[in-house]
Amino acid sequence: MKIKILIYDDNEALRNSIEAMLSDEPEFEIVATMPNAETVETDIQQLTPAVVLMDIDMPEVNGVEAVRRIRKINAELPIIMLTVFDDNENIFNAICAGASGYILKRYAPLEIPEAIRTVLSGGAPMTASIARKVLMMVPRAATPDKEKHNLSDKENVILQLLVNGNSYKMIAAELGISLDTVRFHIKKIYDKLHVHSATEAVSKALRDRLVSVFLF
Repeated sequence: MKIKILIYDDNEALRNSIEAMLSDEPEFEIVATMPNAETVETDIQQLTPAVVLMDIDMPEVNGVEAVRRIRKINAELPIIMLTVFDDNENIFNAICAGASGYILKRYAPLEIPEAIRTVLSGGAPMTASIARKVLMMVPRAATPDKEKHNLSDKENVILQLLVNGNSYKMIAAELGISLDTVRFHIKKIYDKLHVHSATEAVSKALRDRLVSVFLF
């Protein structure tokens, strides 16, 4: 069964470009592309997408408000924000509203396909520069708590790479392992940290000082 994707973006050229790019992937099906999110609740209920790609800056109903509306009727639907902005306020508002990931538009052609796969496997895909900003918003504990969570050496390395903003694909390339192996280790990390997503894992890793934050 194909992965059904719903796209919201008021930039017609970009909307068409994303649609064409994803249509080349045999596993994806574009159920609709919308220039605004005024009918987002009806769209979600009628089209039943598996993933939503949401522009943050649209007239009438912006992306953050659209995410809030979706979350009132569907708490689990993955929503990846697409934006030209990387300022803290937009990031904070989108994440607080319930966004599942945050991709800068200038990296969209390279990152969207893998971001969709990542979010469906429980991850929180973010452009690396966005991920680092998010990490700096998270308060950290005064003392490390590594022993409590009993992560293996490999799991600690993968968690560090995740905190640094690496995608699953980038982690696989860095460690010379397959994507399936990365997903296997990350599932074990989730279980040991008692979390259900990459965002929660990263937050807990920083809060408990399980890893370091590297800024490049």
